[in-house]
Amino acid sequence: MSAPNKPRAKTMKPHRMLPIYEILAQDLKDLGIDAVFGLVSDDTVLFATALDMIGVRFHGARHENSAIAMAEGYAATTGRLGIAIVGRGPATANGLHGAVYASRTGSPVLIIYGDAATGGNALNPLGPDYKELNADGVLLAAGLQVFRATSATGARAALADAAAAAWPGNTAALLLPTNVQRSKLEIGNDDRPFSVMPTRPAPEKARPHAIETVAEILKNSAQPLIIAGLGAHMANAGETLEQLGDRIGALFATSARGKDMFHDNPYNLGIIGSFSHSAARRFIEQADCVLVFGAGLNFWTTSFGTFVPSVPLIQVDTRRSNIGRWCNIDFALVGDADLVAKQLLDVLPERAEDEKTFRLPENRQLIAGFDIAQDFQAAHTARTVDPRSLAIALDKLLPRNRNLVYDAGNFLGVTPYISVPGPGHFKFTTNFASIGLGFGTALGVAKARPDSTTVLLIGDGGFLMTLGELETVVREDLPLVIVVLNDCAYGAEVHFLKAHQQPVTTSVFPDVDFAPIAEGFAFEASTVRSMNDLQRVAPLLANPQGPILLDCKINGDVASPSMTELFGRESTRG
Repeated sequence: MSAPNKPRAKTMKPHRMLPIYEILAQDLKDLGIDAVFGLVSDDTVLFATALDMIGVRFHGARHENSAIAMAEGYAATTGRLGIAIVGRGPATANGLHGAVYASRTGSPVLIIYGDAATGGNALNPLGPDYKELNADGVLLAAGLQVFRATSATGARAALADAAAAAWPGNTAALLLPTNVQRSKLEIGNDDRPFSVMPTRPAPEKARPHAIETVAEILKNSAQPLIIAGLGAHMANAGETLEQLGDRIGALFATSARGKDMFHDNPYNLGIIGSFSHSAARRFIEQADCVLVFGAGLNFWTTSFGTFVPSVPLIQVDTRRSNIGRWCNIDFALVGDADLVAKQLLDVLPERAEDEKTFRLPENRQLIAGFDIAQDFQAAHTARTVDPRSLAIALDKLLPRNRNLVYDAGNFLGVTPYISVPGPGHFKFTTNFASIGLGFGTALGVAKARPDSTTVLLIGDGGFLMTLGELETVVREDLPLVIVVLNDCAYGAEVHFLKAHQQPVTTSVFPDVDFAPIAEGFAFEASTVRSMNDLQRVAPLLANPQGPILLDCKINGDVASPSMTELFGRESTRG
C-alpha cells in the first residue's frame, strides 16, 4: 500500500465554539482525506455536508451496500484509508452486507454511522424510535471493531482510535450519536489535530535457519514452480520473484487475485487452480517442488485440493496464521514476500542452463504457442454467445490501461480470458460469497483511477440488485464500462439444480434488455447477441468517452470450471 495520508496544516481559527461534526470533518481533512463515500441520512447529513464544504468531496451512492463497497474499492486501489458515511438504524442494516464484505478484504476502511442520541432522563420519552437498532451488537457480531463517541470531548479521540484501528487493513465502525455531533467544543490556540496515523510495521525477513532448510530443498529441485498471490503483489515482489525463478529454473503461476503478475514472462503459466488452462495443468503436474508467495491456497487456487502434486510445498506469508490455513504445507517461511525471495537469492547458487529442465526450449515454445481458445469448443446459439469467446474478444477490444472488477456468479469462468496490467488492476468481490457488491466496488475503483478505464463484469442477477447505481455513474462522471454477462438466470444456482437433477424454474428470469434502460441514464449502450454485434461496438470500446453498458446475452449452459469442480467434489462425498 502507499504511504499513509499526509497530515495537512491546521486551518481552524483559534478560540471558536464549533459543533463536533465540523471539528471531526476538519480532523478528517487534516488526516489527508479528500474523498468520502456514503448515503446521507438525517443523522449524518450535517457531517457529510460539512466535509463537502471544506473540500472533502462526498460521493453519494444509491444504496448503503454500494456506498461501503465504493469506500473499499477506493481503499484497495489507492492504499489510502477509505471512508464511508451512512445513517443509523435501517441504513446500518441496509449496509451490513457491504460492511461484512469490506471487513474480509484486508483494505483499510472506516465506516462512520449515525446513531441515536445518548442520555435522556424522561420517564416517558417521545417515541417510538422506529430507527432503533442495537448497532454495537450487530456490528460486533458481523466482525467489525466498533468505537462510539459518547461526549463532545471524547469524539475526536474516538475518531482517532477508529481510524488507527482501520489503517493496518481492517474495517472499523465509528458510531456518532446525533446529540454528540451537534454539541459544541471550543478550539483554542494550543489545539492540535490528532491526524497522525500509526506507522505500519516494517516488513520482516524469515528466520535464517528456515531459509537454509528451504534452500537445500530448492537445490535438489529440478522442476520448481513459483506461485504468487496478492500478498506478493502488495510486497512489490514481482521483479525479485522473477530473478529467483531465473536462478533456479522455475516456471511461474499466480492465484486468481495475483492475476497477470508475470504477464510478459515467457515462463508464465497464468492462473493456477480452478481457472488454469490445459497447458498450465500439464506443467503443474510435472513440478517437483512448489514455492508459494503471498497466496492463501484456498479451494480455487488448489482446484478444491486436487492441484498440488505430492512434492515439497513451501508457503511464504507475513502472517504465520495464514500458512497452512486451507491446505497442508510442508515448510513455512514467515516473512515479507520480497525480502524472503531476496534471502533465497543470497544463498542459492546459479543453476546451469542445462539443469533447468523446466525451461527447455521446447517447453518455452509450448508456452509461447499456447492459445487458450483451443481449450474449448465455442458454444454459441442463435441468440447468445459463448462467454469465453466473448471474453477473448473483449481482451482485444478494451483499452489496455484498464481495471477489471468482477461481481460474483457463474460467469467468473471468464476470468482467465481477459488480461490486466497487473494484480493491482484486478478485483474480485467474492469475499462474502455473494452477488451485488461488484458495482459499488467498481465505482470506488473508477474514482481512484479516473485516467484509466474501469470495467465491471457483472451477471444479470447482481446487476438487477444494484441497477440504481447507473445514476451514480453519470452523476459522479466516472469512467466505467459495464459488461452484463446476461444468462437470464442466477447461473450458479441453475447449475447447482441441474447437478441435483432438479427443475430450474426458481432461478431463471425473463430475457430483459438492459441497454434501453441504461440509455435512459445517459449511457451509450448496446445489446450483444452475437460476435458480430460485439464487433460493431469495437470503436466505442477502443476509446470510451463516457459510461458504456453492454448487455451481453451469454449461453447459460456454459458452466464455470469452479462450478464443475464443486459439484464433482460433492458427488464423491455422496
